[in-house]
Amino acid sequence: MSFSPLTSACSSLGVKSSSLIVQLGFHTAENNKFPGAFVSSPKRTKTKKFSIACSSTDPLLVKAARGDPVSRPPTWMMRQAGRYMAVYRKLAEKHPSFRERSETTDLIVEISLQPWEAFRPDGVIIFSDILTPLPAFGVPFDIEEVRGPVIQSPIRFEDDLKALHPIDLEKLHFVGESLKILRQEVGGHAAVLGFVGAPWTIATYIVEGGTTRTYTTIKSMCHTAPNLLRTLLSHLTKAISEYIIYQVESGAHCIQIFDSWGGQLPPDMWEQWSKPYITEIVSVVRNKCPKTPLVLYINGNGGLLERMKGTGVDVIGLDWTVDMADARKRLGSDISVQGNVDPAYLFSPLSAVTKEIQRVVKCAGPRSHILNLGHGVLVGTPEEAVAHFFDVSKSLNYDGSSQNHSMEESKLLV
Repeated sequence: MSFSPLTSACSSLGVKSSSLIVQLGFHTAENNKFPGAFVSSPKRTKTKKFSIACSSTDPLLVKAARGDPVSRPPTWMMRQAGRYMAVYRKLAEKHPSFRERSETTDLIVEISLQPWEAFRPDGVIIFSDILTPLPAFGVPFDIEEVRGPVIQSPIRFEDDLKALHPIDLEKLHFVGESLKILRQEVGGHAAVLGFVGAPWTIATYIVEGGTTRTYTTIKSMCHTAPNLLRTLLSHLTKAISEYIIYQVESGAHCIQIFDSWGGQLPPDMWEQWSKPYITEIVSVVRNKCPKTPLVLYINGNGGLLERMKGTGVDVIGLDWTVDMADARKRLGSDISVQGNVDPAYLFSPLSAVTKEIQRVVKCAGPRSHILNLGHGVLVGTPEEAVAHFFDVSKSLNYDGSSQNHSMEESKLLV
């Protein structure tokens, strides 16, 4: 079977003579050494504080994030727990408040484990929200059915800063408790993922008072009240850094930083108003948790890839508008990448999903790649398509010789 279009699209990537063997026979959970794949979770035991050191027994995802040799690309999905799953919708009917679902330990754990029990991804991300820590440092918020998140007292003037205080991690105990339980539930079979919002993205909500399509208030503040905005961003940087360390010490193997609205800034503005604060977070976390991989994801990041690499993170998350081969060429082989299948592919015939996964994995090369979507799972996505995505990903197998070579002239065998 010929894949010449793939070869031509992904032939100038930076490593040589690698090959990828794709076996299209789907594996069951037992075949993938996950006994009891669709059995309910074991009884929970007493939690503990987790070590942040790494070892040869680290989950596949952690190894790929660090650039270590792996047998196949580890796979998870952003928003892999959510409304596309019937079991989640049933739970949401019983607990209609998102704040309740995302701030109650038992519900967080149950929801986070729903895709684990259904699909066995290589990463289990905690069910939470980037705004969850806001009340812990002085910014209360509500979530309304139509408007989404609403901050009744946005910060737009110097006096508004008085409401801020250092982050009180005790108010986020449900996050720490949930991560500890998730770490025990999945054992060594998957990485437990925590996440935060980047300072700029969190600031957009705090300044605008909620979601926005134009970002005019905060963008104008860059020029009309730059000192006020820098003070806010610096406070957020300190709080987010402490929150990441708390998540790692509670059991998270890996942390993803979402600068969701960083792509709304021109590149030179992102360089000034977002990058320095992310870089500071990376520095602080590196000092405390040197072995914990950090992923940076920006929606609409095609014009920012090289700048993102400059923050010092371990993994660059790519959205689906970026060509994987081009991203590899621009970023080089000394950093890992994550992504980047278009979420809309999951509404296509399963054969199309298979081909797209093969294309993305081939273009990413046989090392330092975490397979994911280029954005979160869309509402209405067929569960069977998600299951197929994970089945195909687990059937992939890197040729052992490819681990010691580069991605140039890579071949995809079926």
